[in-house]
Amino acid sequence: MTKTKNIESIVDLQHDLANKHKAFQSDNNNVSDSLKAQIAKDFDELQKNGFVIITNLLSESELNAIRNATLPLLGDAGRNNFEGVMTQRLYSVLEKTRVIDSLAVHPRITGLLDKLFQPNYLLSQAQMINILPGEAAQPLHYDDGFYPVPRPREPFGAASIWAIDEFTEENGATVFIPKSHMFGQEIITDRSTTIPLVMPAGSVVFFLGTTWHGGGANHSQHSRLAATCQYCEPWLRPQENFFLELSQKTLQEIPQQLLSMVGYSIHPPFMGMVNGMHPKRTLSDSKK
Repeated sequence: MTKTKNIESIVDLQHDLANKHKAFQSDNNNVSDSLKAQIAKDFDELQKNGFVIITNLLSESELNAIRNATLPLLGDAGRNNFEGVMTQRLYSVLEKTRVIDSLAVHPRITGLLDKLFQPNYLLSQAQMINILPGEAAQPLHYDDGFYPVPRPREPFGAASIWAIDEFTEENGATVFIPKSHMFGQEIITDRSTTIPLVMPAGSVVFFLGTTWHGGGANHSQHSRLAATCQYCEPWLRPQENFFLELSQKTLQEIPQQLLSMVGYSIHPPFMGMVNGMHPKRTLSDSKK
């Protein structure tokens, strides 16, 4: 028999009301002091400049596994100069391969997300991006600009860009405007204050959804492969519709934390419910 809860006020509705499927909680008890210190240092840099580079998180074998799994899946170049007319993008990555699951839930990334957003934050989208030789610079933008709330404001989203190949100024390293997360409503087109985020393969840049940035021009003779994961507050609509994209097979295979991120979670009291119940109750028995 289900235990009845007594709701005294609207304050009680801000807490996790689920009996069985509780909100995913990061296991901070098993996080080392050194990792906590690294995350705290990263977070200070993130808050100061709007982005932080974390180097050498992936091994060469991990990088090769990502290249081998994703490069054959890439199709034609983009449909416009924002996606990139000389850029290949792989959408619905989580349905097609497991090789970036660990990137989406990497502890150096989730440690920052835990500090930025409310519990049960969501994955907004995941992509592979391969900038080909001859690509022009992408227009400058900030990633959570589609949420129609005036700036300056706190970020509603954040993102990671993982360098699967080395990022150089020549091959189209993403450019950022430091401290631009604090800008107001102005539209930025002048690239004179941008800096290229040069970093070795296996590194990642994590940045706020309010930080101005854009893909760089690729003047080299080689393509530049990256993986990107975007995240958002749990009460916002993600860009990618994972409920339609992800098969039951995929939902059985992905980690529990990633399952929560793609929407199989509740933002208190009821956001995300299915027929008045937790969405995990729709899954096959082995994942419930």
